[in-house]
Amino acid sequence: MSFDWTALSEGELATLSIAGREAAFAEIMRRHRQSVFRMVRACVGEADEALDLLQETFVAAHQAMPRYDGQRSMRAWLATIAINKCRDWGRKRTVRRFLSFATPIGPEAEAVADDQVGADEATGDRQELDRVTRAIAGLPATLKEPLVLRTIEGLSQAETAAVLSISEKAVETRLYRARAKLLEQLGGR
Repeated sequence: MSFDWTALSEGELATLSIAGREAAFAEIMRRHRQSVFRMVRACVGEADEALDLLQETFVAAHQAMPRYDGQRSMRAWLATIAINKCRDWGRKRTVRRFLSFATPIGPEAEAVADDQVGADEATGDRQELDRVTRAIAGLPATLKEPLVLRTIEGLSQAETAAVLSISEKAVETRLYRARAKLLEQLGGR
């Protein structure tokens, strides 16, 4: 029996995925990988790390699929998993940064390439996008997460509130503060 995977609802895909149909989960990934990547990239600010976290998000989603509630938006469910993966990454990064101060820096540190984009390699638009992405990634999680979910990923205020387990009013307040902080960091542009 052959399915038109693109015609199935997310609840049906989840059920088939739980039943062991790998193509069903592949369709879920196809539908959501770009939006999850954008969200994770905005949270961590690094494309390579975002790819790793995207993979971790879908691995965790596959393992947790039996707990998926078909009445809930798959996009919001995946966003919750991705936000948790980004939080874990942030905690690990903080620990690594702390431990790196304890390690003496030797001459090999000078050989590390500068990760700044060269002016000859990128256009002004790309540099500005990178600057904004870094500024967003530098926001505190309480401001970054609602901004990414609501503004970049386009989740509704109610969905954003549900993903973050906060009130809709808190989402509104945090969005206002996040935008104000970004304006301050980016020099009012």
